[in-house]
Amino acid sequence: MSIPKIEKMEVYPVAGYDSMLLNLSGAHGPFFTRNVTIMWTDEGKMGVSEVPGGPKITKIIEESKEFIIGSSIGEFKNVLKKIREKFAGIDKGGRGNQTYDERTLVHAVTAVETCYLDLLGKHLHVPVAALLGDGQQREKVGVLGYLFYVGDSSKTDLPYITNDDNSDDWGKTRRKPHMTPESIVEEAQAAYERYGFKTFKLKGGVFDGEEEVKAIKALHEAFPDARLDLDPNGGWSLKQALHYAEEMKDDLFYIEDPCGAEDGFSGREVLAEFSRITHMPVATNMVDTDWRQMNHALQLNSISIPLADPHFWTMEGATRVAQLCNEFNLNWGVHSNNHFDISLAMVANTAAAAPGKIYDVDTHWIWQDGQYLTKNPYKIENGELTVPKTNEGLGVEVDLDAVKKANKLYIDNNCGARDDAKGMQYYIPGWKFDPKRPAMVR
Repeated sequence: MSIPKIEKMEVYPVAGYDSMLLNLSGAHGPFFTRNVTIMWTDEGKMGVSEVPGGPKITKIIEESKEFIIGSSIGEFKNVLKKIREKFAGIDKGGRGNQTYDERTLVHAVTAVETCYLDLLGKHLHVPVAALLGDGQQREKVGVLGYLFYVGDSSKTDLPYITNDDNSDDWGKTRRKPHMTPESIVEEAQAAYERYGFKTFKLKGGVFDGEEEVKAIKALHEAFPDARLDLDPNGGWSLKQALHYAEEMKDDLFYIEDPCGAEDGFSGREVLAEFSRITHMPVATNMVDTDWRQMNHALQLNSISIPLADPHFWTMEGATRVAQLCNEFNLNWGVHSNNHFDISLAMVANTAAAAPGKIYDVDTHWIWQDGQYLTKNPYKIENGELTVPKTNEGLGVEVDLDAVKKANKLYIDNNCGARDDAKGMQYYIPGWKFDPKRPAMVR
């Protein structure tokens, strides 16, 4: 049996539509951006991946072609090694201060890795989940309902999407403003009716902490059996976080990045104090974003739920984090940003390969549902994604016409790196990001 070789590769910067979702860094713009990479083998098979957007990531993927074209799918680890070596110094400055800032190289590596894994799975007639870690552990993957405060986009002159889905309450409500605890509950109820979620996460860091406590308590009253999480992205001080944790101790299942670096102490040190005092399960995607950070976080007992997004760990790396969690009696979960259905398939396969106890994974997909780049997107039903063992590769067939259309949207709107400060100017002129001040508190 001959081993397929890569004979062609294309990178498509793409854009999709988003709601005015609020967070510590401001407000999501009308468009979110991603990089879709497609590889073709000499047998005519296509491998696909999706990673965060931005021209820096696009450039690295493009410049990696010299190692990719002509390689066999069995050589992918050597190819990844060469890419890491060539661009080794590109992230020497570390992460930025924004909540969505991540390193650049790992996204490009993930884009290439995932295409190879997709092709390898198709060649061997197995899901990507079967190629990761110790193989596929489950077919059903729990997913959480990711709730946001949503700004009133009509107060802006930006081209936010409206009325794109009137098929049910969720389709109607996800483009409308949601700025109160009562409205957050309405949002959750609509999401539950469509997707059947058993876990909800509220993105905090928007209003004063007491207002967000009210929202969590309202959610708990409306969904007494649901597991709840609140994520203020480290925007509270330790003193505030301890106060709010006491108020929500009977409502939250766990809390995510309640506080961060302050007074000369690192975020890992401050979270360790929070954990020791409250004994509350703590999740993070901010203080353990690579192995060096993970080492320090574990030594300090800062966290109990590492959120290992395959987009900034690679699919294999995120699975390794899950193996570590299983061995160390931690709980594994997944962080997310806005994404298309190719990323949904990537998250589903990674979570299907994660051993041990895993938390319901994050996904923004409910805010983009309907903007398909594949012909057979995964579906969230009863709060779960399903990864059949009969799948081959990622289990999706890329729609090249849809990808090219999303690429045109990117080009026509001059999209690029994410900027959550722009939309906030319509609410608060001169607004600037402050890692210790909620977005609407100025």
